[in-house]
Amino acid sequence: MTETMSAMVRRDIVVPASVEQAFAVFTERFGEIKPPEHNLLGAPIEQTVLEPRVGGHIYDRAIDGTECRWARILVFEPPRRLVFSWDIGPTWQLESDPENASEVEVRFIAETPERTRVELEHRNLDRHGPGWPSLAEGIGDDQGWPLYLARYGRLFAAAA
Repeated sequence: MTETMSAMVRRDIVVPASVEQAFAVFTERFGEIKPPEHNLLGAPIEQTVLEPRVGGHIYDRAIDGTECRWARILVFEPPRRLVFSWDIGPTWQLESDPENASEVEVRFIAETPERTRVELEHRNLDRHGPGWPSLAEGIGDDQGWPLYLARYGRLFAAAA
């Protein structure tokens, strides 16, 4: 029997916040969600920024002032939905051709007025070409999206 790998990774988390709060924390505090060791720059990251608009970017700024724009904001619909490109290829280098980028969609779904399910879907991984299965493994394992969502969840625990 052969297992077929999906060109999609899905993860979710439930946070103790309204849908508006959940969206705001994810977008405004993304620099606290993304681990600083996830770095394509030659110097330590000083700041990770998510520009809150279609056409904006997610980028890292290093302590030496250099920047790495590694995602483009494709959909920005507060407080329900965010979609951004993943412009990082299977060799963990920037992907210069937007046609070879995958997409990350984050949906914020109210379960109660003070409880929100956050669903993350990283799709179209096969656009990255022959090495995409290793990228899928990397973002799907404990040091990938599960780590980001765990760090996101801790932001709510810290506020309690």
